[in-house]
Amino acid sequence: MAVDVIYLDFAKAFDTVPHRRLMIKLRNIGLEHNICNWIENWLKDRVQRVVVNGTFSNWTSVVSGVPQGSVLGPLLFNLFINDLEGGIDSTVSIFADDTKLCKTISSMQDAAALQSDLTKLDNWAANWKMRFNVDKCKVLHFGRNNINANYLLNGSVLGGSLMEKDLGVFVDHKLSNSRQCHSVATKANKVLSCIKKGIDSRDENIILPLYRSLVRPHLEYAVQFWAPVLKKDINELERVQRLQLNW
Repeated sequence: MAVDVIYLDFAKAFDTVPHRRLMIKLRNIGLEHNICNWIENWLKDRVQRVVVNGTFSNWTSVVSGVPQGSVLGPLLFNLFINDLEGGIDSTVSIFADDTKLCKTISSMQDAAALQSDLTKLDNWAANWKMRFNVDKCKVLHFGRNNINANYLLNGSVLGGSLMEKDLGVFVDHKLSNSRQCHSVATKANKVLSCIKKGIDSRDENIILPLYRSLVRPHLEYAVQFWAPVLKKDINELERVQRLQLNW
């Protein structure tokens, strides 16, 4: 079975959400009038300027973007893109500003259908004053008999990729987990090294809690997806645990 996955990247996603269009969406979903007014007042009348070597630019009104670092920022962004997948027949996966479009490809007709859905997403972005960063959007072709179709976004052919990082996990076009295992082992070993250099005590009552809280999360993050099957990958991860046991 062949599958094409298109990894999409919004250009400056959180900074480009238009305030007026955001308020239209909030009112359309039935949010209470007082809450809408409060959010609108919270967003408006913001200004910014640039300072370089003591030289100041003029103040400029901020008419787009949700405040990053705020509690409401991610929620408002999610509400803004909530209708992104409307009318899309292919599978759409959205997590914050990371969006994937995927479909089983058995013929050029399937590829054309995926292209049609990609065009719908591009039209949605244009209608709501958002923009995809074409250079960062990639296509991952899975399957030995994949026809490796080309896809257009905003008039440009999307580049193909052999591997993408998906929510912190390396995804290989052959579904090999070796790169992910190596990356995880490298990070875990670096943390172990920091613990060893920074903590003089070798008391297991001190070391084990540090290992469980600082090292194991690297080894276990999304492991249901990338659990190793090759002996060399298993051994690379096991070496991390043996290092800790040998202290």
